[in-house]
Amino acid sequence: MTLDRDLLDAVKDLDEHGLRRLQILTKAQLQRSGAVDPTETKVSLRQQMVRCGKDGCTKCPHGPYWYAYWTEEGRRRSRYVGRLLDESL
Repeated sequence: MTLDRDLLDAVKDLDEHGLRRLQILTKAQLQRSGAVDPTETKVSLRQQMVRCGKDGCTKCPHGPYWYAYWTEEGRRRSRYVGRLLDESL
């Protein structure tokens, strides 16, 4: 029960970006497990290496970082999710 309370408290403390990230991740996990109706928007997660665009950066590309992809109103959308601790996603 303590874990549930800690988790709920952590969610309450998230800002808008954190909440959107949580929404994307939970939706992807639910789809992967088959718990979500397949007619809903399908979200896929993908790792990408990213170039920062700074002149002379010797560390490019950076990452890998996770991005979520889905189709909305006929257009392909994406959102940066970030680095994830659990690489099994």
